[in-house]
Amino acid sequence: MQTSSNGRPNIIVLYADDLGFGDIGCYGATAVPTPNLDRLAKEGLRFREGYATAATCTPSRYSLLTGSYPWRNPGARILAGDAPLIIPPGSFTLPAMLRQAGYATGVVGKWHLGIGDGNPDWNGELTRVPLDVGFDTSFVMPATNDRVPCVYLDGRRIAGLDPSDPIEVTYDPAKAFPGIPTGRDNPELLRIRYSHGHDMSIVNGVSRIGFMRGGTAALWRDEEMAEVFLQRSVGFITANRERPFFLYHAFHQPHVPRLPGPRFAGVTGLGPRGDVIAEMDWCVGRILDTLDRLGLRENTLVIFSSDNGPVLDDGYVDQAVERCGDHRPAGPLRGGKYSLFDGGTRVPLLLRWPGTVVPGESSAMVSQVDFLASFASLVGCELPADAGVDSLDVLPALLGRSPSGRSELVTEGIGAKTLLRVGSWVFIPPHAGEAVSRTTGIELGNSPEPQLYNLAADVGQTANLAAQAPERLPRMAERLREIQEAPGTRPGAAGASPAPAVMGRTEPRNVASHTGLSSDSSRGS
Repeated sequence: MQTSSNGRPNIIVLYADDLGFGDIGCYGATAVPTPNLDRLAKEGLRFREGYATAATCTPSRYSLLTGSYPWRNPGARILAGDAPLIIPPGSFTLPAMLRQAGYATGVVGKWHLGIGDGNPDWNGELTRVPLDVGFDTSFVMPATNDRVPCVYLDGRRIAGLDPSDPIEVTYDPAKAFPGIPTGRDNPELLRIRYSHGHDMSIVNGVSRIGFMRGGTAALWRDEEMAEVFLQRSVGFITANRERPFFLYHAFHQPHVPRLPGPRFAGVTGLGPRGDVIAEMDWCVGRILDTLDRLGLRENTLVIFSSDNGPVLDDGYVDQAVERCGDHRPAGPLRGGKYSLFDGGTRVPLLLRWPGTVVPGESSAMVSQVDFLASFASLVGCELPADAGVDSLDVLPALLGRSPSGRSELVTEGIGAKTLLRVGSWVFIPPHAGEAVSRTTGIELGNSPEPQLYNLAADVGQTANLAAQAPERLPRMAERLREIQEAPGTRPGAAGASPAPAVMGRTEPRNVASHTGLSSDSSRGS
């Protein structure tokens, strides 16, 4: 086995889709068996205050890869399946940084950050794809499993496409394709009914968002998707076992539509939502087993997290609400996907690096936006002044060497509505909109009045302390304004407005100072 420079580990980010803080066993769930994630937690660190930057998917994924708050980019919102790429090609992203440091970089699974420059031609070689923002290899779904086109993008081309049956896609109802069945007009063709929104083109007996025709040979089968992606990730790990690699495996579970493979259908009492969580956990186990089989366990840093909090009814009638029972997908937190409350962005976050990270729990506040600066520190790479502008080096916290992470964090609900957390205090400015979503039933956190919560005493955000602690409101409102008006918050970033007492360092340093590894540590055998 090759010896890695400076003891640099392989890095794998396993990223769930709509998984809540209370959805897996190591965070208190009992209704869904998650033995592999529980194993990951037992062998690594379980973070109690790990955050995505947003309560929706595209913005969180943007932050993870760019190290920037999503509201700085107006395009970082829930995207249509034919939306343009929102990360400029050539950006100094997480994979680009690691590639510069000598890593092989690969992405497998859900992308949902745009393809092309708008209205892409799906039948030729595509530009502005994951390969253009730092990945060496890419096998992804272009958007989400409930949006067209329902095909796999392998590098720059659609996998399995028959040139005589070209793909056409539109999200304009006025341009819907005549004669192509839709959920609204042809409900008799559906094997899963939609509850809201998902009434357009039917693929695999499921109506989706958007309209498409053609590409029949390339269409995915939902029940096979988990294993298709798993095989690709196992192949990437195997092919790059002799060199440092970075794998971003973005699960589609438990996003809708929830269609588990045959071996997982009915294995939980929660219906398809519980079943696909069990399926995702099995996939995690197969990836961990691959590391063991190849002798890579000791020198691979594995992170598991989620893009945002949970939702039950997100557009299909699959009994997620009726069969939830006593299961609490967000655990003790208020809100869920789309919400300004903590249930929208506080998510599971597990990190394992055997022999380097001591297993346990951490109360350090860390965010996925910090992966870029923290991993740059790990591999000794200096960030340019205009890159990762909100990414803080919280590597000591991520490795369990420090109990302190961030001192402040901005997160957002749907529609880029922002809030600020400083220490244990959360300030939610007044935001217009419904308090409870009419379609999902989730508390969104919108209120005409300011809200102030102390998470140290009230993790469920039940008591608004704005009237009891009025002196905090103007200070936090002003700090939020400063952050929004400055081009960044990372010390060293151009024009940054860093926190008064940032707990992370940003200068690069030798990995040995954090891990106890010598520069000639081997990668295993």
